[in-house]
Amino acid sequence: MATPEFILRLREKIGHEPLWLTGVSAVVVRDGAVLLVRRADNGDWTPVTGIVDPGEEPARAARRELLEEAGVVGEPVRLTSVRVSPLITYPNGDQSQYLNIAFLFRWVSGEPHPADGENTDARWFPADALPPMPERHRSDVAHALAGREAAHFLA
Repeated sequence: MATPEFILRLREKIGHEPLWLTGVSAVVVRDGAVLLVRRADNGDWTPVTGIVDPGEEPARAARRELLEEAGVVGEPVRLTSVRVSPLITYPNGDQSQYLNIAFLFRWVSGEPHPADGENTDARWFPADALPPMPERHRSDVAHALAGREAAHFLA
């Protein structure tokens, strides 16, 4: 699903005005490789990302997005970072900013593929040979792979 129904309803009321949302990133690791998807909207390689539905637990949202977008089942291992995204203006003029919560996931099953139309590709990359990606997503991957127990955040 590209845009959750609750956001479409909000957009009917606020138009293109900035919308503050909670997002999640799932950094999935298997045998030293990281799962990345290529976004259909801009061609960027990123970890699986998504929006938390109202009342949904963030780790569950990340697990749901992982299955919906890449056809992969994963188990959350730990929270790795919390950050605020820059203000994003989408091609249709909608503006959003996200509190992004990133998790490290371990792969359980499934071979990655673009499962829902939001991505054009999904595959494993060696952790030391990642493709170019936006800095905020590269940072999510780096914090997930760093092995620290505590999540990264700015204070």
